[in-house]
Amino acid sequence: MITKDKKKEIVAELIEKFKNANAYYFVDFQKMTVAEITKLRGLLRTSEVELKVAKNTLIEIALENIGKSDKVPGDVFKGQTAILFGSKDVLAPAKVIKEQFDKFAKPTFKAAVVEDEFFDSSMLKQLATLPTKAENIASILGSLNSPISGIVGSINAVMRDLASVIEEVAKNKAA
Repeated sequence: MITKDKKKEIVAELIEKFKNANAYYFVDFQKMTVAEITKLRGLLRTSEVELKVAKNTLIEIALENIGKSDKVPGDVFKGQTAILFGSKDVLAPAKVIKEQFDKFAKPTFKAAVVEDEFFDSSMLKQLATLPTKAENIASILGSLNSPISGIVGSINAVMRDLASVIEEVAKNKAA
């Protein structure tokens, strides 16, 4: 049995993690073996995502302490719950969860809060297919750069054509 002091320590740790995360995902890992959980932790670590397991009541207390209890409905906290914290790439946990679920039908996605927006268990596919922030920025920059590239190409074509005309005129005068 966990002592009150240990529970307070766990809640304090969860509060800190919730405050520092831009996204947190709730999954049910009930039918996963230790080996599968270890492999999942490794995949999450490479994506800079942290997995934390805690009692549902302690998770609810931590969310209540940071004023986010209204973001997650109580039915999410049934069964075993693990929380995946994403701070740099808010969609990385969704991609890892979906990849694992497609392969092994585990873990079960319960819900997520991404940038203070709640997503229920039916939204995993949509979250996993969204482009990341870096991909969005690259796409926008590519779109902005494309007209400039076209103008530069047109100017270069005019200069090349002008150089060809001057070269032909010079050949004709020399002959």
